[in-house]
Amino acid sequence: MKTKTLKKNKVNVITLGCSKNIFDSEVMMSQLKANNFDVHHENNDGDSSTVIINTCGFIENAKQESIDTILDWANAKKNGQVDKVMVTGCLSERYKNDLAGEIPEIDAWFGTRELPRLLKTLKADYKHELVGERLLTTPIHYAYFKIAEGCDRPCAFCAIPLMRGKHVSTSMEQLVNNAKSLAKNGTKELILIAQDLTYYGLDIYKKRNLSELLDRLADVEGIDWIRLQYAYPSGFPMDILDAMNRHDNVCKYLDMPLQHATTSMLTAMKRGITREKTDQLIDAIRQKVPNIALRTTLITGFPGETDDDHEEMLNWIQQKRFDRLGCFTYSHEENTSAYALKDDVPAAVKQSRANEIMGLQSGISLELNQAKIGSTHKVLFDRVEGDYFIGRTQYDSPEVDNEVLVHHEEGHARIGDFAEVLITDAEEFDLFGKIV
Repeated sequence: MKTKTLKKNKVNVITLGCSKNIFDSEVMMSQLKANNFDVHHENNDGDSSTVIINTCGFIENAKQESIDTILDWANAKKNGQVDKVMVTGCLSERYKNDLAGEIPEIDAWFGTRELPRLLKTLKADYKHELVGERLLTTPIHYAYFKIAEGCDRPCAFCAIPLMRGKHVSTSMEQLVNNAKSLAKNGTKELILIAQDLTYYGLDIYKKRNLSELLDRLADVEGIDWIRLQYAYPSGFPMDILDAMNRHDNVCKYLDMPLQHATTSMLTAMKRGITREKTDQLIDAIRQKVPNIALRTTLITGFPGETDDDHEEMLNWIQQKRFDRLGCFTYSHEENTSAYALKDDVPAAVKQSRANEIMGLQSGISLELNQAKIGSTHKVLFDRVEGDYFIGRTQYDSPEVDNEVLVHHEEGHARIGDFAEVLITDAEEFDLFGKIV
């Protein structure tokens, strides 16, 4: 039974998964708002008549979270707490035919590139004049900035091309206009995202063109930081680093998922690179931009991974001393080329190896952070929690990296503003300081 009156034009958008999904939700919300819907992101008022769930389908844990969320809202619909439930995003793209039969309470299922059809189902128009417009779900001072969709890479473990399709770059003209629009509204940091940033431009400019895009975005008035996430190591365009050195507002930060350390595993994963070439690339990047912060992501437990592979990866992590590192356990995804291999590393072993990797990285991070004590850094403040103003240096992306905490007795910060902070203490993943 309904517990309160539902507002007929009120839409609640739920976003699961990565920053690319956040971007897509923001675009969808902008279109809904332009069609006079009262649109909210992850609203808890309980009076929305329509819920749209933007799902993730990348690995098993993400898929399960998406399914659990869909089931929760299907039950809410049964109980009269919502009138309509619609599902979009990666999980829906990949499994909508299967799920539609199993969860009949859902009113409609949409793929990753079906926003116009979703709007039409809600009797709304897709407004072409709004291309590039978004209703930000992040604090106004930073925004995820998608420069391309899809991926042409053949990685054995990855289902993203099944869900997102082939790589399609957005034109530089449109991206610069989008950046100007964001800057006018108060955005200071652009976090460039794509399935593969380094492929940018190959489809429309017939060359890797990320460095030129960086040059043009760096000239946009009001943009103080530009951050690069999701760079691919094979065929890495070194001129990106020249752009970093040319522009103070291109952060000395690079997120480059390397996935593994041994040539045998990299070959099995179809990464198009060897351990030797990976090491050469890392060394070349650090030589060209000596103070760069390198973030990477690794996969443990890929089919055929041995104890020796794992030990080599641990030794490699110790040698390379990444500034930031995350680790996933391998997920056996149907319709990927790795699905033909036997998933022969037990789940407990996968998790044990991941725990070892993150334990090692925790110690490295503590050492690197303690070396910053006594130095001063430009910090962008994101929020207040309890007695602390919480922000980030140029070496940290929101949600996934280190943070800088300033106690209110050590200075006052305005959210969305920069301040110089003297680092006075450090933990594994946090810096503490005072405003100078």
